[in-house]
Amino acid sequence: MTGAAPGKASTGALWATVLGSSVAMIDGSVVNVALPAMAKALEADAAGIQWIVNGYMLPLSALVLIGGAMADSLGRKTVFLAGLLLFALASIGCMAAPTLGWLIAARVAQGIGAALLTPASLAILGADFDGEARAKAIGTWAAAGAIGAAIGPIVGGWLVDAVGWRWVFGLIVPIAVAAAVLAVVAVQGGHDPEAAKPDWPGGAFATIGLGLLVWGLTIATSGGHGAAYYIAGGMAASAAFLWWESRCGARAMVPLGLFGTRSFSAITLLTFLLYAALSGVLLLLPYLLISTGWRATAAGAAVLPLPLIMGAGSRAAGALAERIGARWMLAAGPLLVAAGFAAMRIIPGAAIEFVPHILPPMLLIGIGMTAAVAPLTNAVMASVDRHHAGAASGVNNATARIGGMVAVAMIGLVLTGGGRGVSIEAFHAAMLLAAAVAVTAGVAGWFSVPAKRA
Repeated sequence: MTGAAPGKASTGALWATVLGSSVAMIDGSVVNVALPAMAKALEADAAGIQWIVNGYMLPLSALVLIGGAMADSLGRKTVFLAGLLLFALASIGCMAAPTLGWLIAARVAQGIGAALLTPASLAILGADFDGEARAKAIGTWAAAGAIGAAIGPIVGGWLVDAVGWRWVFGLIVPIAVAAAVLAVVAVQGGHDPEAAKPDWPGGAFATIGLGLLVWGLTIATSGGHGAAYYIAGGMAASAAFLWWESRCGARAMVPLGLFGTRSFSAITLLTFLLYAALSGVLLLLPYLLISTGWRATAAGAAVLPLPLIMGAGSRAAGALAERIGARWMLAAGPLLVAAGFAAMRIIPGAAIEFVPHILPPMLLIGIGMTAAVAPLTNAVMASVDRHHAGAASGVNNATARIGGMVAVAMIGLVLTGGGRGVSIEAFHAAMLLAAAVAVTAGVAGWFSVPAKRA
């Protein structure tokens, strides 16, 4: 495959992918600060609130690897545009949702769209750019996604305060339209005739298994009945997924041979635990602040130190990992994150202030995440041979999303008043649990890189 000639086409293709992937990143971060308003408007209980988040995360986590295979085999531009169209239409559906069930269904459609457009956007950059231009394009794409995730809670909070929660989804539509127009004009077509076909049975088993497990956990933590049956069904579907993937061998959506090394297994465990703990905290903190009287804009701004520190410190953290070894960074980073979670016990149940109560823990979490994430990608790549680098990266990315999804399924233990508020005692207990999970992630990080490469 050859890259696009430099010029307007390449610039247009870059901005198409940046805008396209940004809608998924922004959507994933703006919803948290809008949850209390959605719950009030649609009379959602704790389980409903959990599904507003996980309705999006479930198809994205289960199908993102199939989305990548579809982009390679069916056409990168075609799959990217299809994902954008579905995402935009689903966002309009979220905006217009008259009931909770309607909103959750539209969120599921958004997740499917994101599972198509996110890997397709990266595949476009890999095909339309060569050499140094490709590296710069991917760097721009990653930076834009980080910026979108950073500003999402603030913009979302402002929209909730100014015009209502529905416009959180309305924000997505013009960005998606602009990305689609640029893609039609500037992105080259094409596909890889030798690419593996999408693993549809694997995707179905993964979706059913994750869906039933999350449903069971949601019921169990929100006071419902029958959770054991859903969890058992999820485990059975997950076992079927593993059986099918073992039969597919190299064509599998998740090549099980990746887990043949201790390094990759430990990195996967680290990723799951660290992102599960972080996702739970970043959902509960704005919820607590809003329930105690903070405006949604301020609650969204309260988490801003995390992406700012990660954006500013990632390059320095990567250089430090080269000098002292990834093992130390992958172990120490989660421990700092754990200290930040534990420090959130200083947050009182009322009269919460940013500087004395929120800023110190967020600084610890930001420094710890920067230390852990910077060497994580390199550790993933180093744990497998170069022929499986793409699959390993995809599995690691999906693992982070699944960790967050499981954490969201557990927040029913903390929400009070039918999902309207957060118990400060339960919040403090959740922070201690998150800290313990992060410590376990640090232990996994220590074993993720052999001593001779540390």
